[in-house]
Amino acid sequence: MHELEFGNPHALRWVWLTAAIAALAFLAAWQQRQSIAALAEGRLQAIVVPGRATGRTTLGFLAGAMAFALLVAALTDPRLGTRSMDVTRQSADIMFVLDTSRSMLADDATPSRLAREVQFTMDAIDRLAGDRVGLVDFAGVATLRSPLTLNYGAVKGQVADLSIKQSRQGGSDLAQAIRLAADSFPEERSGGRAIVVISDGEDLAMDEHETNPAEAARTVWEQDGIRLITVGLGDESQGSRIPIAGGRFLTHEGQEVWTKMDSSLLREMALNADGSFIPAGTAQVDLGSILSDLLVDLERVDRGVSNVQYAEPRFQWPAAAALLFLAMQCLIPRAGTRGSHA
Repeated sequence: MHELEFGNPHALRWVWLTAAIAALAFLAAWQQRQSIAALAEGRLQAIVVPGRATGRTTLGFLAGAMAFALLVAALTDPRLGTRSMDVTRQSADIMFVLDTSRSMLADDATPSRLAREVQFTMDAIDRLAGDRVGLVDFAGVATLRSPLTLNYGAVKGQVADLSIKQSRQGGSDLAQAIRLAADSFPEERSGGRAIVVISDGEDLAMDEHETNPAEAARTVWEQDGIRLITVGLGDESQGSRIPIAGGRFLTHEGQEVWTKMDSSLLREMALNADGSFIPAGTAQVDLGSILSDLLVDLERVDRGVSNVQYAEPRFQWPAAAALLFLAMQCLIPRAGTRGSHA
């Protein structure tokens, strides 16, 4: 037996409005009856306002409430049953490089830069249908969390499990992360390749290890043809403190550490690798949609034919029922019209 699924369960937030409309319909009907009772008593009520008229008014309100409730049901994108079809997969290769240094604990991008980074990546993966994706995270060192794959569920599971790295080196080494991501692509180039870096841009390990993320980005573009997209997180002007355990904040030599987004570094990295810089800052952005636009010209190659199964959309059913109730509401004569006295 096929289970009922919902493609957009967030639309259920509109249920409260449906309840409010139903409550207003009940209140309007009650107020109408109170007004009639004040106007006339006993048998005079049936003469002044026929029962059919008040009943039609109530029925009209209920029909409208039902129509709205069914429209909400349609917006949840209900799916029941499955269909399958053979599709030719055309894809590019995209590696996500995510910052897990301590500065990502800052809460200027609520609830934290790390949580916002995870959300952005999840949304982006959902929109990159057909492209192979992989994952690298970095702080003092970079780690390959997932090689390139079409198994989006596995990659998203790795993204969801990301946590702040407590590296002995401290800081973050963007250059090492870019090189690791570039080395994770197949040696034989097939199709377009891109690296998406999400970070606050604070490369605190740069001076100590003499690495340069901007030059690393230039190298992977000139030698390997890998495009770089950078996404900047965090406040660029005032910045934010870094919370630690016990409600305290990170300090250095007795002073609280403040962290800011370094847009200049992220922008330079992107420009050196024929890419783009997305200054997300502390705002919510639709990263999936933005990446789809930025990478639309990335070369896609055929990767064989596969059978794809998907849940059958059933939003048409509640939508059609909603239209039916709206039509009923329009056909119900209102109280006081000539039809109501017939």
